[in-house]
Amino acid sequence: MKDVAALDAADPLRTMRERFELPAGVIYLDGNSLGPPPKAAFAELEQAARQEWGEGLIRSWNSAGWFTLTDVLGDRVGRLIGAEPGQTVVTDTTSINIYKALHAALALRPDRTVILAEADSFPTDLYMAESVAAARPGTSLRLMAADEPVESLVDERTAVVLVNHVDYRSGVLRDMASLTRRVQAAGALVVWEYLNGGPGAPAFVFVARRHHDRLVQPLSGWWAHAQPFAMANRYQPASGIRRMLCGTQPILSLRALKAALDVFDDVDLVELRAKSLALTGLFMDLLDPICREFGMHIITPRDPAIRGSHVSVACEHGYEVVQALIARGIIGDFRAPDIMRFGFTPLYLRYRDVLDAAKALADILRRGAWQEPRFAVRSLVA
Repeated sequence: MKDVAALDAADPLRTMRERFELPAGVIYLDGNSLGPPPKAAFAELEQAARQEWGEGLIRSWNSAGWFTLTDVLGDRVGRLIGAEPGQTVVTDTTSINIYKALHAALALRPDRTVILAEADSFPTDLYMAESVAAARPGTSLRLMAADEPVESLVDERTAVVLVNHVDYRSGVLRDMASLTRRVQAAGALVVWEYLNGGPGAPAFVFVARRHHDRLVQPLSGWWAHAQPFAMANRYQPASGIRRMLCGTQPILSLRALKAALDVFDDVDLVELRAKSLALTGLFMDLLDPICREFGMHIITPRDPAIRGSHVSVACEHGYEVVQALIARGIIGDFRAPDIMRFGFTPLYLRYRDVLDAAKALADILRRGAWQEPRFAVRSLVA
């Protein structure tokens, strides 16, 4: 057994935990879905609401830089994903951005009519893809099975491939660079979906600069207009990545996001990834004997090259077991039909949290605590 105290003492990211608001007595293993707030977010929201909105009023569009937040924060997200400035904007929600991006990709490939997507994709991605296909006569949606290699399905009719960077069920991590090269070599474009944020957090759109002059998307709101205050009655798109904007953006949510990006300014992403793999690897090692004892199995890959930052475990009574864990202050989540999912966010999780979570899971299973009737009651948000 690894010495978790020694691992925590040697962790180069150990001080990052202090920057997050974490309830006492809680081990939060749902960071792959909704992250805890950075403490600085509260000050950002207070400043934006009381001073900028309450006192600055409409002047704050200029004096507080509200109107350009989409671009400023977009470039900061761009740094995290390896994008040059001017290719990323923070805007709208993930679903809306998928809708816009798929339309834009189809417009860039007018001689192709097929959207290729994963059959097991996060459901909202498929709903968006269906609505895009329905809105464009002659366009069709083709779904691929999990075991089908994407590049083998891309043909002369494929305009765009919609894929998730990490499979939300299994935690399988796709090789983004390699897959993108292969799809583009076949003449198609790729829309990647990945994000983790707060409740209703703004999402982002990245588009390579070479496509900007030909970008067309259907939600042509005033923020994407070349001269938004000219009050023209015809739409003229802005230049560059601002073409992917739509209407007025939620400034308070954007300011909360700023606080999160401030945290990442002090983070080495190589260290972040290394700790992510160490946390998930430790959890799987601890779970192995528990899985053998109770007939469960880990579906997340052991290979670190294809593993995201969560561990999924197939368990017949997974919903009830997760609810029993939550009652003990260990918050994971459940995905139908039988998947317990545990997210490991390196910025605030400790190695001792991983050990404590595994011990609690074993205890709940051995004592049959999950069989209490209250744990079988389904919540609206499961």
